[in-house]
Amino acid sequence: MTSLTLYDGVDQIGGNKFLIQDKGTKVFLDFGMAFGSRNKFYAPPFLSPRSSDGLLELGILPKLDGIYKFDNSEKNIDAILLSHVHLDHSGYLSFLKRDIPVYCGETTAQILKTLSEIRTTSLEQDFSGIEFKTFRTGDKIKIDSMEIEPVHVDHSVAGAYGFIIQTSGGSLAYTGDFRMHGSKKSLTEDFKERAVESQPDLVLCECTNLMGATVSSEVEVISKLSNIVENTSGLVLVDFSQTDIDRLRSFLQAASKNGRRLAISMRQAYLLNKLKDDPHLDVPDINNENILIFRKSKKIYRKWEQSLLELPNVVDSSKIADIQNNVVLVASLYDFEELIKINPVSGSVFILSTSEPFNEEMQIDFERLKTWLDHYGVPQYHVHVSGHIMPLQLRQMLEQVSPKKIYPIHTENPELCSRFLRGLKSEVVKPEKAKEYAL
Repeated sequence: MTSLTLYDGVDQIGGNKFLIQDKGTKVFLDFGMAFGSRNKFYAPPFLSPRSSDGLLELGILPKLDGIYKFDNSEKNIDAILLSHVHLDHSGYLSFLKRDIPVYCGETTAQILKTLSEIRTTSLEQDFSGIEFKTFRTGDKIKIDSMEIEPVHVDHSVAGAYGFIIQTSGGSLAYTGDFRMHGSKKSLTEDFKERAVESQPDLVLCECTNLMGATVSSEVEVISKLSNIVENTSGLVLVDFSQTDIDRLRSFLQAASKNGRRLAISMRQAYLLNKLKDDPHLDVPDINNENILIFRKSKKIYRKWEQSLLELPNVVDSSKIADIQNNVVLVASLYDFEELIKINPVSGSVFILSTSEPFNEEMQIDFERLKTWLDHYGVPQYHVHVSGHIMPLQLRQMLEQVSPKKIYPIHTENPELCSRFLRGLKSEVVKPEKAKEYAL
């Protein structure tokens, strides 16, 4: 029997861990950190998991044999198929046995390796020793009885994929996280076309944007950002995901159009330098005349930071203070102590350009954020476009693919999704966590 078990990613956004079993072969689709389940018990950094025991006891990690590196038994999983780099899809790779191969896009592997260099290794974020097997669209992956075709999709991080999977018991399509309103809509169109052609029996489909969906596009984001920057007399502070290359380009365009330079973090500069040779990404060069690299005040710099320090466009808080009306500074809440030296002048603004209230890469304490901004008299704008497909586009796509069954995942509103999709030829199944379903 070919079966599917959803160990997470059910009734919450993210934490995807979907096990496909076919003729003895076992493959997981993603192995992410479930922020929703985790945050019911933990509040990092002051209350963080100290061991895997707590995560297993509380159901944050599924209790499975032969998969975790702290389990002395032989591996019982053949592979992980990773859709993209966001932690709610990749985070708990940290716990896996290192002889379990992780199949992912070339860009995803490069980002995860780079993040391993620049982040402090922790219980929940340790990607060292993972065996990455990379692919690109057009490749076919054979894992025993399964044949997997990865197809790129557009999302708020570079290198995102969906999968078309053929098994002995039927076929399925997994969307990963995707959208049709971003700057690379054609990528998602490619995935949709392949899904239509393959006529899958089942579609595992993300349904994140069912409540409060805001219709926008990256073109609109650029226009709004440019308007704000143009009318700001003081410092422009901004925050966006360091792995969102599309948003980086948008901020760079808005800054340069208005005679300003974009000051990015050393982390982002290091990541861009690692990705610069990928011809598919069109990553801005960190030596671009309109880019500065912001060096935070600290006594000791790690090896990867030292590799950037001698670049001529590296600046510190004192320099930013002197040129603040000619710069757009990328700074998250965790950089805000630098504002003491910068001392933003009257007329400065802050632009938040991430999802709210949920951020896939970190959880922001908005009250502290607002307190810092209030202290310096800095108002906040929110300019963003979702990384997830809009409801009507979702229904239209599923109508065209027309699978026998649709499983809504990556959503807090599966019942709403089921009702919204009524009238399609497909049966909509509201999946239960850890229940095994025949394909």
